[in-house]
Amino acid sequence: MAARTGRRTGRSRSVTRHLAVPLVMVLLVAGIAGGSFVALQRYGSPAHEGTCVATGLGTSHRYSTDRVASAALISATAVDRQLPPRAASIALATAYQESQLRNIDYGDRDSLGLFQQRPSQGWGSEEEIMDPIYSTNAFYDVLETIPDYSSGDINDVAQRVQRSGHPEAYRDHETEGRLYASALTGQSGANLVCTLGDVGSTVSPEQVRAELLRQFPRAAESGRFSTALASASRTDPQLPAGAGATALVIDPGGDETLGWSLANWAVARAAEDGVVQVSYRGRVWDRSLRGEEAEGWGIAEGGAPDRVVVLVSGR
Repeated sequence: MAARTGRRTGRSRSVTRHLAVPLVMVLLVAGIAGGSFVALQRYGSPAHEGTCVATGLGTSHRYSTDRVASAALISATAVDRQLPPRAASIALATAYQESQLRNIDYGDRDSLGLFQQRPSQGWGSEEEIMDPIYSTNAFYDVLETIPDYSSGDINDVAQRVQRSGHPEAYRDHETEGRLYASALTGQSGANLVCTLGDVGSTVSPEQVRAELLRQFPRAAESGRFSTALASASRTDPQLPAGAGATALVIDPGGDETLGWSLANWAVARAAEDGVVQVSYRGRVWDRSLRGEEAEGWGIAEGGAPDRVVVLVSGR
């Protein structure tokens, strides 16, 4: 009996040792993977490459760059029309619920576009609704007919515009609507941060200027801001590697809130327009930064602090 018990005990110890080695390896690999995951989630590269984040209200929300480009256009239209930031918050919450901020050519029945507007309900033709600038202006046209929209509940006001079959759905996106509206209407300063890969091609600053004038036509025509092309080395002493020789310089005419709206708009457009750096009021967003340095806007030295300076990829 004693000998049999000894053999059984020895065998048990052997099995335990053989099980312990794989278990340790599994835990070690899991720990490394977990640490790597946390690092990637925190620092945004490469796990977050191709995304942008806005922060405020004790939280943050991250969107893909195509969604952020749509959010920038919706907010730009509000700024261009000189509507209160609340208008952009309502529009962003609505568009996310309706299309997830994508200009889609399908939907319930004949619904189309960012706001899922229906030609059969008088929102415009299919071609018009698929133009995001037209559809955004159409949304604001109706929004402005609601007397208390600037102080009313975001969900309830959105429902009065949209008349959706899901009247409480807009409430789910109120927080991110407010965050992105705050950043893109210039209320929260150097807020929007995008994590992007290299551009990989030469881009003209005229491309950015053309889109700027397309999305802010009233502000440009009325002289609320002006644009010019200038030597990048003269306007930005911290010229990053890979930047072109010519900078787009935007003068917001002393309106700092408008300046921050334009600066954050340029960051939001970085993936589309090959933007590598944006600076304003002593702060700078740099596309090339990674790790902790990429988590916010850095400090800019010199340059033209009262103007938004946009650099694009070039030689």
